[in-house]
Amino acid sequence: MLLSWLNILAGGVLIGIVYALIGSGLTIMFGVMRVVNFAHGEMVVAGMYMGYFAHSLLGLPAPLAAIIAAVVMFAFGYLLQRLLVEKFMARPQHIQFILFIGIALVITGLHLAIFGPDAHAVDGPITFATISLGPLSLDLVRVQAAGGAAVLILSLVLFLRLAPLGQAMRAAADNRTGSLVIGLNVPRICALASGIGAACAGAAGALISPVFDTEPYLGLEFTLIAFVTVIVGGLGSLAGALVGGVLIGLAEASAALAIDPQLKTAFSYGLLLLVLLLRPRGLFGADAG
Repeated sequence: MLLSWLNILAGGVLIGIVYALIGSGLTIMFGVMRVVNFAHGEMVVAGMYMGYFAHSLLGLPAPLAAIIAAVVMFAFGYLLQRLLVEKFMARPQHIQFILFIGIALVITGLHLAIFGPDAHAVDGPITFATISLGPLSLDLVRVQAAGGAAVLILSLVLFLRLAPLGQAMRAAADNRTGSLVIGLNVPRICALASGIGAACAGAAGALISPVFDTEPYLGLEFTLIAFVTVIVGGLGSLAGALVGGVLIGLAEASAALAIDPQLKTAFSYGLLLLVLLLRPRGLFGADAG
């Protein structure tokens, strides 16, 4: 029984790292642009479709498919900000909410029209392959997904801390007015943040395409996962997104084993409510000690 628990919890940690990548994309977009992307989950689903077809048509493994999805979704996010979202940046928040909900509905409609309502599953030997790590037996697809997500999260952290453009993005997130005063091109920085956020979502989708069946209506589920992840960890904190994602993965895994797999989402929301009651700003929020 103990070994079963260890295997299930290890799987939860692995999928939680992918959730952290999804949450990191949402955190970047909100931190710089100060808008809430309600279409984030639909961008994850777009990445899942790219991962599915990259494997089915080209035989590419999930990590390579994730690179393709990241590039495509970066371009999509950048252009979306430049051509549409930028025009709504100064408008009231409820107008921005409606805009992103509309974008989410359009993306879902396109998925449905192009790919149909049926679920698409990645088939192949890797789907059922496992690797042994001491007493643990881990799904290879989850290990690949977690490894790819961890590399991307680390790359994002290093970019924000060391690259001049990353430092400019942090400055714009901390003080938008001050960034304009010193001559930073804030609209371009916002477009880059939108592209990076969409790239995180697309890459995460491609990485988990061998884990979950791909279907058009998964967007809302992944949007909720992203929000729960960043709220639990602390909005605006990449470290919080990582911790929040792992906690959500562990909560889902525990619920699936101890009670019922259909109740795993309820456990995640229970964790969210607990954090909101005890620490409203999240585990790594601004008031963290």
